[in-house]
Amino acid sequence: MGGLHDGHTQLIKSAQKSLPNSAASVLVSVFVNPLQFGPEEDFASYPRNEDQDCQIAKNSGAQAIWLPSIEEVFTKGVDEHFKVKVPETLKAHLCGLHRKGHFDGVANVIIRLLALTKPDLLILGEKDWQQLIILRNLVQDLGLAVKIKTVATVREKNGLAISSRNQFLNPLDKEIAIGLQQELSAASKKFQSGKEISLNKIRSSLRQRGLKVEYLEVVDPHLLHPVKPSNKISLLAAAVLCGTTRLIDHTFLMKRKPIVAIDGPAGAGKSTVTKAFADKLGLIYLDTGSMYRAVTWLTQKHKIEPDNEEALLHMLKELEIKFEKTKTGEQKVLLNKKDVSYEIRTPEVTSLVSTVAAQKVVREALTAQQKHMGIHGGLVAEGRDIGTTVFPDAELKVFLTATAAERARRRAKDMQDRGFPSVSLKELETEIKQRDELDSTRKLSPLIQAKDAKKVITDGMTIEEVIDVLLELFRSKIPEEVWPSPTF
Repeated sequence: MGGLHDGHTQLIKSAQKSLPNSAASVLVSVFVNPLQFGPEEDFASYPRNEDQDCQIAKNSGAQAIWLPSIEEVFTKGVDEHFKVKVPETLKAHLCGLHRKGHFDGVANVIIRLLALTKPDLLILGEKDWQQLIILRNLVQDLGLAVKIKTVATVREKNGLAISSRNQFLNPLDKEIAIGLQQELSAASKKFQSGKEISLNKIRSSLRQRGLKVEYLEVVDPHLLHPVKPSNKISLLAAAVLCGTTRLIDHTFLMKRKPIVAIDGPAGAGKSTVTKAFADKLGLIYLDTGSMYRAVTWLTQKHKIEPDNEEALLHMLKELEIKFEKTKTGEQKVLLNKKDVSYEIRTPEVTSLVSTVAAQKVVREALTAQQKHMGIHGGLVAEGRDIGTTVFPDAELKVFLTATAAERARRRAKDMQDRGFPSVSLKELETEIKQRDELDSTRKLSPLIQAKDAKKVITDGMTIEEVIDVLLELFRSKIPEEVWPSPTF
């Protein structure tokens, strides 16, 4: 929209870092869109300084800047092009309620800009969160061939969200405007500490600071409808007038760090990609499959039959499973302080683990341990029932799978790499299908896809490609400002 500032600079730098090769370029478009301004809004006075914008874009790493006229964007005239309407559910609250037609105007100009420039990647800021969610839905619903990457809200040193409209604030107004971020931040910290927040009290505090409240709402960050703050992430958003200048800002309400639940059948590559995915995001990797393997190995060592509930209970009372990283970054599985990382991967353990895992006392004991590990969040857990039983309130749920033939091929290679005797692919495929049947039909916590899980079929995909898909799914659920991902 012009009036480029440090927030736009971060968008351009992010785009520059995301270039796949030397042949790719970063294009900055600057267009003050008349469709997204209401009759009484500031279209005429909106900041315009093309020379300065060009210099900022160039200094930030852009290879090209495009400043089209209205006639270039809407070649047949503004009213002669097909237009889309944003679903009412996405604009019934927040800015959409108070700026009628605004997001329809945004959506239509974005469609035109994407059609004219055909980019591979679209970089958007998280500051206008409602706009970001609407554009994500637009790209998905219309099947547009562009990926979206986000950049966290950029702020001044005092916490004020950077905006082109900030230049309308005099020094006294700026001191008053800081109160918006301070009130939102205080509410977020209060909620995180386990206390309830009162929107009425926040509104009153904002008014006492000299800010006129247009709206203050708690909404679902993806569906954009009002919700009551809970264990799940929610968005506390506000729009205020500081003098005559309209400002928007938001924060996210969370009681813990994010959790990612990755379920799927045996041999789908969960362990490999989940570990790498967790490493990229700086999240803890919780390998629940190894926990069940460890218990299975222990039952074999003590010669305990899987259906001997009394013996299992006695064994589980002394059970202690921990994960440790080696100097090379590998994750060790410690069972009662013994490293069993190699032993739990033998064919003997593999053939019995589904039977042991189906035992009620085993699942209850390990589920309790896993839930305890996730109290503070900040982890990626993989297994068979993570999204349905262990962490049903996980921010992101993924069902990672592959065909039995593909999993047999991977299993054969893994056994070969570990030095185990080779087995025919046909035999392995039969064994995998049998294990799938056991896992999906057991009475207690069967292997099923959670209703809100995203299914990812990994046949023909490299590990890096699967990780990229997971990173995109994660960022579609977890904002950069909640959990930054410098490697993405």
